[in-house]
Amino acid sequence: MQIKKVIETAKDNGSRLTEIDFKYEKIDGDSVTIDIHMDQEYQEMIGFGGAFTEAAAVTLSKISTDKRQEVLERYFDQEKGIGYSLGRVHIHSCDFSLGNYTYVEENDHELKSFSISRDKTHIIPLIKDAMKQRGDGIKLLASPWSPPAWMKSNHEMNNGGKLLDSYKDIWARYYTKFIKAYEDEGLDVWGITVQNEPAAVQVWDSCIYSAEEERDFIKDHLGPTMYKEGLQDTKILIWDHNRDIMVERAKRILEDDEAAQYVWGTGFHWYVSEEFDNVGKVHQLFPDKHLLFTEGCQEGGVKLGEWYTGERYARNMIGDFNNWCEGYLDWNIVLDETGGPNHVNNLCDAPIIADTQANELHYNSSYYYIGQFSKYVMPGAKRIGSCSQDNKLKVCAFKNPNEDIILILLNESEAALNYCFKVADEQFNAVAAPHSIRTYVVGND
Repeated sequence: MQIKKVIETAKDNGSRLTEIDFKYEKIDGDSVTIDIHMDQEYQEMIGFGGAFTEAAAVTLSKISTDKRQEVLERYFDQEKGIGYSLGRVHIHSCDFSLGNYTYVEENDHELKSFSISRDKTHIIPLIKDAMKQRGDGIKLLASPWSPPAWMKSNHEMNNGGKLLDSYKDIWARYYTKFIKAYEDEGLDVWGITVQNEPAAVQVWDSCIYSAEEERDFIKDHLGPTMYKEGLQDTKILIWDHNRDIMVERAKRILEDDEAAQYVWGTGFHWYVSEEFDNVGKVHQLFPDKHLLFTEGCQEGGVKLGEWYTGERYARNMIGDFNNWCEGYLDWNIVLDETGGPNHVNNLCDAPIIADTQANELHYNSSYYYIGQFSKYVMPGAKRIGSCSQDNKLKVCAFKNPNEDIILILLNESEAALNYCFKVADEQFNAVAAPHSIRTYVVGND
């Protein structure tokens, strides 16, 4: 086998998803051995993507047509961009909407007024344009942040509260109405999560479920309703919150056979902790179920030019993939110069920031770090065995459907690091620049 491509992003040398010539490199000092085990195959990869929020869609409507098209190409084009194949949508409003809204009128128990007309203004056109750019479809994951206020114990969409028992069947039908309405627009919803961040009372759209409440809602309401409406092939994901307590949440739900029969797998976020082992523990307990990273972003507003944001993405991806995660969904694909719009001022960063005042696009380090994975690890790839003798050099490896080996190496340290790795009978030696990431494509031709 031989090295076909080497792609690098590095803080100090100007490389940004740059294809470089591979050559033997070495500096004084020891070398880190990277072991690759091609005979050890693990999970199959679904893909990578980001969220089509109202905030992202509206922001893109405020810049010039050519700049909007550039964003579509840079994310979704498989040659010109980084090949996103997944997308997340919110079922009516979330914090990255322009305000609270639902798809029905107040107290419409029969959901006769159900309409996704608001989504047709900016969100759905963006999704369709992204799919056209991708060329072969995008898997959509849909998540609710809150039921309508009249279905909840606190009578508002924000600040937590719980779904009232008397509305559980109606709320379950709401998901199916959403899925079918999107289908009518030519958009297939691949999967849904039961509730975004069900353990967090937020000042924005939020709703609390205990593990038992989520379990019982699935087995008594959502699961049966999805089957009744002919949507049994749409995946249902539980949790959709942080790694810290994902093991106990998954156990409470998936140890119940009645609930588990409806559940495809567990979604999780990166906030609070980087306890990657918890992801692996869920797999060990329930190896027939799946794992998907459903949200992560850099909090606290725009971070133009910061390098640690990109490294955070790569570190989390490697940690999660090496613990059986099957795909990665970033949060907003684009935000404006403020880190919004957000209707409660919960401003964040995004891989691409669109300055709507100056009509300029800013590519953060996170865009390039994500691309080191998403552009080269294809849907259908299998993770293969890999390990590094030094934790300063983090590693993961995959085998693409075309049999190419994809090796990704992350150096977050201040020092250059020698390393060597062997694929089949070939050994390669190189140097990882400080604060850099490299992707190797290794194949037979």
